[in-house]
Amino acid sequence: MKLGANSVLFGGHSLETAFKYVALAGYDGIELSTIDGMSEHLVLDRWQELAPDIKRFAAEYGLELLAMEQPGRDPQLMEVAFQAAAELGIPIINCGPGGKADDPPSVQECIDSLGALSERAAHYDVTVCVKAHVGAAIHDTPSMLHAMEAIPSPNFGIDMDPSHIYRGGENPVEALQAVISRVRHVHIRDCKGRQQNPGPPAMQVNGRGDIDLLGYMRVLHEHGYAGPVDLEIIGARDHTVEQCCIIAAEARGHMQACLQALGAR
Repeated sequence: MKLGANSVLFGGHSLETAFKYVALAGYDGIELSTIDGMSEHLVLDRWQELAPDIKRFAAEYGLELLAMEQPGRDPQLMEVAFQAAAELGIPIINCGPGGKADDPPSVQECIDSLGALSERAAHYDVTVCVKAHVGAAIHDTPSMLHAMEAIPSPNFGIDMDPSHIYRGGENPVEALQAVISRVRHVHIRDCKGRQQNPGPPAMQVNGRGDIDLLGYMRVLHEHGYAGPVDLEIIGARDHTVEQCCIIAAEARGHMQACLQALGAR
Protein backbone atom coordinates (compact mmCIF):
# COMPACT_ATOMS: atom_id res chain seq x y z
CA MET A 1 0.00 0.00 0.00
CA LYS A 2 1.06 3.54 -0.74
CA LEU A 3 0.22 6.05 1.98
CA GLY A 4 -0.66 9.52 0.77
CA ALA A 5 -2.56 12.65 1.71
CA ASN A 6 -4.96 14.77 -0.29
CA SER A 7 -3.63 18.30 -0.65
CA VAL A 8 -7.08 19.63 0.32
CA LEU A 9 -5.92 19.36 3.94
CA PHE A 10 -3.64 22.31 3.14
CA GLY A 11 -6.34 24.04 1.11
CA GLY A 12 -5.69 27.39 2.76
CA HIS A 13 -2.03 27.28 1.78
CA SER A 14 0.04 26.92 -1.36
CA LEU A 15 0.49 23.67 -3.23
CA GLU A 16 4.20 23.69 -2.45
CA THR A 17 3.35 23.96 1.24
CA ALA A 18 1.22 20.84 0.89
CA PHE A 19 4.03 18.95 -0.84
CA LYS A 20 6.59 20.05 1.74
CA TYR A 21 4.67 19.03 4.83
CA VAL A 22 3.08 15.89 3.41
CA ALA A 23 6.64 14.76 2.69
CA LEU A 24 7.88 15.75 6.14
CA ALA A 25 5.05 13.75 7.73
CA GLY A 26 6.46 10.66 6.02
CA TYR A 27 3.90 9.95 3.31
CA ASP A 28 4.79 8.08 0.14
CA GLY A 29 2.80 10.34 -2.14
CA ILE A 30 0.16 13.02 -2.54
CA GLU A 31 -3.30 13.33 -4.06
CA LEU A 32 -3.88 16.64 -5.83
CA SER A 33 -7.08 18.49 -5.01
CA THR A 34 -9.07 20.22 -7.73
CA ILE A 35 -11.96 20.95 -5.36
CA ASP A 36 -13.24 24.47 -5.98
CA GLY A 37 -13.86 26.40 -2.78
CA MET A 38 -11.66 24.09 -0.74
CA SER A 39 -8.31 24.61 -2.44
CA GLU A 40 -6.55 26.34 -5.32
CA HIS A 41 -4.01 23.64 -6.01
CA LEU A 42 -4.50 21.85 -9.33
CA VAL A 43 -6.72 24.45 -11.01
CA LEU A 44 -7.85 22.67 -14.14
CA ASP A 45 -8.40 25.70 -16.35
CA ARG A 46 -4.69 26.48 -16.06
CA TRP A 47 -3.21 23.05 -15.48
CA GLN A 48 -0.66 23.46 -18.28
CA GLU A 49 0.76 26.49 -16.51
CA LEU A 50 0.91 24.59 -13.20
CA ALA A 51 2.26 21.27 -14.53
CA PRO A 52 5.99 22.19 -14.51
CA ASP A 53 5.82 23.28 -10.86
CA ILE A 54 3.89 20.15 -9.88
CA LYS A 55 6.52 17.94 -11.51
CA ARG A 56 9.26 19.92 -9.79
CA PHE A 57 7.59 19.68 -6.38
CA ALA A 58 7.10 15.92 -6.79
CA ALA A 59 10.78 15.44 -7.58
CA GLU A 60 12.08 17.88 -4.97
CA TYR A 61 10.00 16.47 -2.12
CA GLY A 62 10.12 12.84 -3.21
CA LEU A 63 6.38 12.32 -3.43
CA GLU A 64 4.59 10.13 -5.95
CA LEU A 65 1.55 11.70 -7.62
CA LEU A 66 -0.92 9.07 -6.48
CA ALA A 67 -4.26 10.50 -7.60
CA MET A 68 -6.34 13.56 -8.37
CA GLU A 69 -9.70 14.44 -6.85
CA GLN A 70 -12.11 16.13 -9.24
CA PRO A 71 -15.49 15.77 -7.54
CA GLY A 72 -17.85 16.38 -10.48
CA ARG A 73 -18.79 14.27 -13.50
CA ASP A 74 -19.08 17.03 -16.10
CA PRO A 75 -17.69 15.48 -19.31
CA GLN A 76 -15.87 18.62 -20.46
CA LEU A 77 -14.24 19.20 -17.08
CA MET A 78 -13.32 15.54 -16.77
CA GLU A 79 -11.77 15.62 -20.25
CA VAL A 80 -9.46 18.38 -19.05
CA ALA A 81 -8.74 16.35 -15.89
CA PHE A 82 -7.83 13.33 -18.03
CA GLN A 83 -5.46 15.45 -20.10
CA ALA A 84 -3.79 16.83 -16.98
CA ALA A 85 -3.51 13.38 -15.41
CA ALA A 86 -1.94 11.92 -18.54
CA GLU A 87 0.64 14.73 -18.74
CA LEU A 88 1.51 14.55 -15.04
CA GLY A 89 1.53 10.75 -14.83
CA ILE A 90 -1.36 10.63 -12.36
CA PRO A 91 -2.95 7.17 -12.64
CA ILE A 92 -6.28 7.77 -10.85
CA ILE A 93 -8.96 10.44 -10.95
CA ASN A 94 -11.47 10.29 -8.11
CA CYS A 95 -14.91 11.76 -8.67
CA GLY A 96 -18.15 11.89 -6.72
CA PRO A 97 -21.34 10.14 -7.85
CA GLY A 98 -23.76 13.02 -7.47
CA GLY A 99 -27.45 12.31 -7.97
CA LYS A 100 -29.93 11.11 -5.39
CA ALA A 101 -30.01 7.96 -3.30
CA ASP A 102 -32.72 5.38 -4.10
CA ASP A 103 -33.92 7.32 -7.15
CA PRO A 104 -33.79 4.96 -10.18
CA PRO A 105 -33.50 7.64 -12.91
CA SER A 106 -30.75 9.40 -10.96
CA VAL A 107 -28.90 6.13 -10.38
CA GLN A 108 -29.12 5.23 -14.08
CA GLU A 109 -27.86 8.65 -15.14
CA CYS A 110 -24.93 8.28 -12.77
CA ILE A 111 -24.02 4.85 -14.10
CA ASP A 112 -24.34 5.93 -17.74
CA SER A 113 -22.13 8.92 -17.03
CA LEU A 114 -19.48 6.86 -15.25
CA GLY A 115 -19.51 4.30 -18.04
CA ALA A 116 -18.85 7.02 -20.63
CA LEU A 117 -16.12 8.54 -18.44
CA SER A 118 -14.49 5.12 -18.13
CA GLU A 119 -14.25 4.93 -21.92
CA ARG A 120 -12.48 8.29 -22.01
CA ALA A 121 -10.24 7.20 -19.12
CA ALA A 122 -9.15 4.21 -21.19
CA HIS A 123 -8.16 6.57 -24.01
CA TYR A 124 -5.79 8.35 -21.61
CA ASP A 125 -4.69 5.15 -19.82
CA VAL A 126 -5.96 6.33 -16.44
CA THR A 127 -8.60 4.99 -14.05
CA VAL A 128 -11.69 6.87 -12.95
CA CYS A 129 -12.91 5.95 -9.48
CA VAL A 130 -16.13 6.79 -7.67
CA LYS A 131 -16.91 6.52 -3.99
CA ALA A 132 -20.13 5.87 -2.15
CA HIS A 133 -21.26 9.24 -0.83
CA VAL A 134 -23.93 9.86 1.80
CA GLY A 135 -27.20 10.78 0.08
CA ALA A 136 -25.90 10.34 -3.48
CA ALA A 137 -26.90 7.93 -6.23
CA ILE A 138 -24.10 5.59 -5.17
CA HIS A 139 -24.22 5.67 -1.40
CA ASP A 140 -23.96 2.14 0.03
CA THR A 141 -22.77 -1.39 -0.65
CA PRO A 142 -25.73 -2.44 -2.88
CA SER A 143 -25.38 0.67 -5.06
CA MET A 144 -21.61 0.14 -5.36
CA LEU A 145 -22.17 -3.48 -6.39
CA HIS A 146 -24.74 -2.34 -8.93
CA ALA A 147 -22.24 0.10 -10.45
CA MET A 148 -19.53 -2.56 -10.49
CA GLU A 149 -21.77 -4.95 -12.41
CA ALA A 150 -23.03 -2.29 -14.82
CA ILE A 151 -19.57 -0.89 -15.64
CA PRO A 152 -17.17 -3.76 -16.48
CA SER A 153 -14.44 -1.46 -17.84
CA PRO A 154 -11.01 -2.04 -16.25
CA ASN A 155 -10.65 1.74 -16.28
CA PHE A 156 -13.44 2.06 -13.71
CA GLY A 157 -12.91 1.38 -10.04
CA ILE A 158 -14.24 2.00 -6.56
CA ASP A 159 -12.75 4.68 -4.32
CA MET A 160 -13.56 3.34 -0.87
CA ASP A 161 -14.11 5.93 1.89
CA PRO A 162 -14.94 4.34 5.26
CA SER A 163 -16.40 7.52 6.71
CA HIS A 164 -19.21 7.77 4.15
CA ILE A 165 -20.01 4.09 4.63
CA TYR A 166 -20.01 4.49 8.40
CA ARG A 167 -22.17 7.62 8.33
CA GLY A 168 -24.55 5.79 6.02
CA GLY A 169 -25.19 3.23 8.76
CA GLU A 170 -23.07 0.36 7.44
CA ASN A 171 -20.01 -1.44 8.76
CA PRO A 172 -17.05 -0.18 6.68
CA VAL A 173 -15.06 -3.39 7.18
CA GLU A 174 -17.89 -5.56 5.86
CA ALA A 175 -18.59 -3.14 3.02
CA LEU A 176 -14.95 -3.18 1.96
CA GLN A 177 -14.92 -6.97 1.89
CA ALA A 178 -17.91 -6.92 -0.46
CA VAL A 179 -16.35 -4.59 -3.06
CA ILE A 180 -12.61 -5.17 -2.64
CA SER A 181 -12.30 -6.80 -6.07
CA ARG A 182 -12.82 -3.42 -7.76
CA VAL A 183 -11.23 -1.10 -5.20
CA ARG A 184 -8.56 0.95 -6.95
CA HIS A 185 -8.25 3.79 -4.45
CA VAL A 186 -8.96 4.45 -0.78
CA HIS A 187 -9.88 7.78 0.78
CA ILE A 188 -9.32 7.29 4.47
CA ARG A 189 -10.38 9.28 7.52
CA ASP A 190 -12.15 8.66 10.80
CA CYS A 191 -15.51 9.91 12.07
CA LYS A 192 -17.06 10.41 15.49
CA GLY A 193 -20.76 9.57 15.31
CA ARG A 194 -23.02 8.87 12.35
CA GLN A 195 -24.13 12.41 11.51
CA GLN A 196 -24.29 13.41 7.83
CA ASN A 197 -21.09 15.48 7.81
CA PRO A 198 -17.67 14.07 8.78
CA GLY A 199 -17.22 16.51 11.66
CA PRO A 200 -14.44 19.03 12.31
CA PRO A 201 -11.01 18.30 10.81
CA ALA A 202 -9.47 17.21 14.12
CA MET A 203 -12.14 14.52 14.55
CA GLN A 204 -11.53 13.18 11.05
CA VAL A 205 -8.00 12.17 12.05
CA ASN A 206 -7.44 8.42 12.01
CA GLY A 207 -7.80 7.01 15.50
CA ARG A 208 -9.91 9.83 16.94
CA GLY A 209 -13.29 8.50 15.85
CA ASP A 210 -15.39 5.35 15.95
CA ILE A 211 -14.39 3.54 12.76
CA ASP A 212 -12.46 0.26 12.95
CA LEU A 213 -9.63 1.44 10.71
CA LEU A 214 -7.31 -1.36 11.83
CA GLY A 215 -9.89 -3.87 10.63
CA TYR A 216 -10.26 -1.86 7.44
CA MET A 217 -6.53 -1.97 6.77
CA ARG A 218 -6.54 -5.68 7.58
CA VAL A 219 -8.99 -6.35 4.75
CA LEU A 220 -6.86 -4.33 2.34
CA HIS A 221 -3.72 -6.21 3.39
CA GLU A 222 -5.29 -9.66 3.30
CA HIS A 223 -6.53 -9.07 -0.24
CA GLY A 224 -3.15 -7.85 -1.46
CA TYR A 225 -4.26 -4.29 -2.12
CA ALA A 226 -1.25 -2.32 -3.31
CA GLY A 227 -2.86 0.96 -4.37
CA PRO A 228 -3.07 4.39 -2.76
CA VAL A 229 -4.53 5.00 0.69
CA ASP A 230 -4.95 8.77 0.74
CA LEU A 231 -5.91 10.75 3.83
CA GLU A 232 -8.77 13.12 2.97
CA ILE A 233 -9.48 15.77 5.58
CA ILE A 234 -11.98 18.45 4.58
CA GLY A 235 -12.88 21.73 6.25
CA ALA A 236 -9.35 22.77 7.21
CA ARG A 237 -8.97 25.73 4.88
CA ASP A 238 -8.89 28.16 7.81
CA HIS A 239 -6.34 26.08 9.72
CA THR A 240 -2.78 27.21 10.28
CA VAL A 241 0.08 25.29 8.71
CA GLU A 242 0.91 23.94 12.17
CA GLN A 243 -2.61 22.58 12.65
CA CYS A 244 -2.55 20.92 9.24
CA CYS A 245 0.85 19.38 9.94
CA ILE A 246 -0.34 17.89 13.23
CA ILE A 247 -3.33 16.32 11.48
CA ALA A 248 -1.17 14.93 8.68
CA ALA A 249 1.46 13.51 11.00
CA GLU A 250 -0.95 11.98 13.51
CA ALA A 251 -3.00 10.30 10.80
CA ARG A 252 0.07 8.94 9.04
CA GLY A 253 1.38 7.56 12.33
CA HIS A 254 -1.90 5.73 12.87
CA MET A 255 -1.80 4.24 9.37
CA GLN A 256 1.83 3.18 9.80
CA ALA A 257 1.03 1.56 13.16
CA CYS A 258 -1.88 -0.33 11.61
CA LEU A 259 0.32 -1.64 8.80
CA GLN A 260 3.06 -2.65 11.23
CA ALA A 261 0.54 -4.45 13.43
CA LEU A 262 -0.59 -6.39 10.37
CA GLY A 263 2.94 -7.23 9.28
CA ALA A 264 2.44 -5.15 6.13
CA ARG A 265 5.35 -2.80 6.87
